[in-house]
Amino acid sequence: MPLQKGNTHMKLGILVGYSGAHVNLPIDTIKEAESLGFSSAWVAEAWGSDAVSTSAWILSKTEKIKVGTAIMQMPARTPSATAMAAMTLDQLSGGRFIVGIGASGPQVAEGWYGEPYGRPITRTKEYISIMRQIWKREGPLEHDGYHYHIPNKTEGTTGLGKALKSILHGNPDIPIYTASITPAGVACAAEMADGFFPVWMNPDRYDIFEKSVEEGFAAKGGGSLASFDIAPFVTCLVNDNVEEARMGVKGMMALYIGGMGARGKNFYNDYAIKLGYEEAAKKIQDLYLDGKKVEAMMEVPDALVDEVAIVGSKDRVRDQLQRWKEAGKKNHVSSMLVGGATKETMQLLAEEML
Repeated sequence: MPLQKGNTHMKLGILVGYSGAHVNLPIDTIKEAESLGFSSAWVAEAWGSDAVSTSAWILSKTEKIKVGTAIMQMPARTPSATAMAAMTLDQLSGGRFIVGIGASGPQVAEGWYGEPYGRPITRTKEYISIMRQIWKREGPLEHDGYHYHIPNKTEGTTGLGKALKSILHGNPDIPIYTASITPAGVACAAEMADGFFPVWMNPDRYDIFEKSVEEGFAAKGGGSLASFDIAPFVTCLVNDNVEEARMGVKGMMALYIGGMGARGKNFYNDYAIKLGYEEAAKKIQDLYLDGKKVEAMMEVPDALVDEVAIVGSKDRVRDQLQRWKEAGKKNHVSSMLVGGATKETMQLLAEEML
């Protein structure tokens, strides 16, 4: 029996990303997503436009849709600064702001922000713990960890730091998501956060994350997929020429698998191997790091694109969505954060999934 349309228990979000040389927020597209029933819109930051300002702008131009950061980079701000921004946006928007954080990578942390990359999992746990402590206002903020010392009385300080409690009464239930694909990162998300973003995902391969998710739930004393949001980025391109549509995904995948990190230290390359593409992952990285970006893109397998993205004609998209619907029923995927979607594509997704 074919699956019925809608009622998949899966939420839809739209990826806005970050701006290029000029800030350009597709407000009309976001409003269309809002009118169609999409639950969220997500901004990003790299080393240009920031995620807090763009979130505020979108929240001011919309009424119902939630706005999240995918991601705010932790090296860019202290956890107190992020907690303050989140409290402010949460109140101004009537509870529509979602915090999404990530460690970025050593190239950006140290090369752009001038901050030691340190221990990303430890940083994430400390960061979330500090934010939640600020929002709860159960007492003055105190934390003595590896990355953060509050009040800070370490070498070079005056020693006059005072433990303070937020003037603003924050919402202790502001959702927090993390960008994670490594086993330790996913376990950290399940223990500390409300959800996580796989940069892409095969909806049939929840097994890649299952052990880590269960470890995280155990570490916090319980949890379930029903209340934990697995929210992969999913590129969706409607195009009768499937080869052309796939090329719109291959460039991004070549960049991540080949160029995001150094040889021997690339989390996305490791993830592609776990998805079953070890040989292709090595070729893509070798070519990309040798400056052969087009050749690297051509080495991204069609099968990998079809597993993690939704591309092709409308009928082909409808067929591909069946796998995502099944994953939604099992809570293996609870949100699809859609990238590349046109108004027509969003209408098709809303019709099929909401």
